[in-house]
Amino acid sequence: MRKASTVLSPWGQSYRIAFFGLYAATVVAALSWVVSSFHQVTPDTQAVVFRFGKAVNVESSGMLFAWPKPVDRVEIIPGPARILQHDVLPLLRREQLNLLSNDQYTSDAGAGAGYLLTGDSGVVQLNMQVYYRISSPLQYVLQQQHINPLLDRLAQRAATVVSAGRDLDTILVARPETLENDSHAAQERSRLRSDLRQVMMQDLQKLKDSDNDPGITIERVDIASSLPDNAVDAFNAVLTASQRAEQTVAQAQNDATLRLQKAQQQSDRVIQQAQADSREMLAQAEVATQTITKLAQARATGTDAGMLSRIWRDRITTIFSHAGQVLTVAPENKNRLVLTGPDGQGIDQPAATRSASPSDISINSDWSSAPSSASTPASSSAPASKTPTSLSDVFGDLR
Repeated sequence: MRKASTVLSPWGQSYRIAFFGLYAATVVAALSWVVSSFHQVTPDTQAVVFRFGKAVNVESSGMLFAWPKPVDRVEIIPGPARILQHDVLPLLRREQLNLLSNDQYTSDAGAGAGYLLTGDSGVVQLNMQVYYRISSPLQYVLQQQHINPLLDRLAQRAATVVSAGRDLDTILVARPETLENDSHAAQERSRLRSDLRQVMMQDLQKLKDSDNDPGITIERVDIASSLPDNAVDAFNAVLTASQRAEQTVAQAQNDATLRLQKAQQQSDRVIQQAQADSREMLAQAEVATQTITKLAQARATGTDAGMLSRIWRDRITTIFSHAGQVLTVAPENKNRLVLTGPDGQGIDQPAATRSASPSDISINSDWSSAPSSASTPASSSAPASKTPTSLSDVFGDLR
């Protein structure tokens, strides 16, 4: 016997439709919940698994299964080989000026914003980029929201400490004119980045020792140093003045070298002329003293053979030929013999002076053996009143 079918009321049909809809939604939610347990970790990332809010595991690249929320939570972070970059914005002048009020903007705070003081009382601007990697994923995830502020403070402190321990030339090339003469400054500039990194790593180590490890390692620090605009103008003016001074010094050195060469040439000419004059004077002196030198040599060897007499006669003749008058005085009396010079005019003398007796006036033919010019009579037949008119009358027999 066939059982009769039951017919549902409209409310029953509504309940049935609602039940099947809720059932389907539950199945879809369950499937979504199960599918959400699978996570894809890319090669340059790593995953940290939290279970009920506690980090329990770190997974590298690949497929990861974790219980859906609220049991497990997966945090994807960069991998350990990935280098992260952070720009230190608080060191920039524009960022510091944005934090100042209108009153502070025109005060000393605004004038010194973004500048670092160097060891030689200079100022410099540093634009820093910090490159780091994650060394401890669990610690990094816990401190992730504090990493950027931490790097800003570490970079600010390192920049302040390093800049205060250096002069301006060891941070950037402020004076190019001293670059080639200061190798120490060039070495210090090359070590600036490593010094900044070292100071930041020391501060990170202190955080690790105090159980506040941020889980990062500083790989390197890049900087771009610059001077204030007004300081750049001042240094440019100094550089221009230094270059002009170097040009002036170089020109002066060239002029000095040229003058030195001219002076050296003139000195050489003077020395050569003096040497030529000295040789000429020496030759003239040798010619002038040749007779005396031969006489000295002859007398030294005893072979003069009347040379002294001949020389004396030759020289006395020349002397007498240029004399205006010659007075010959006999040592025994006061009578004088006046010989007129080449002009034929004698000096007027008294009659007693112009005349002399033959016994008192004499000219010896042997001049070298005569002790006096009036010692032996030369001619007793010469009249006493006659006065010679020229030297040839007296010395004619000696030539």
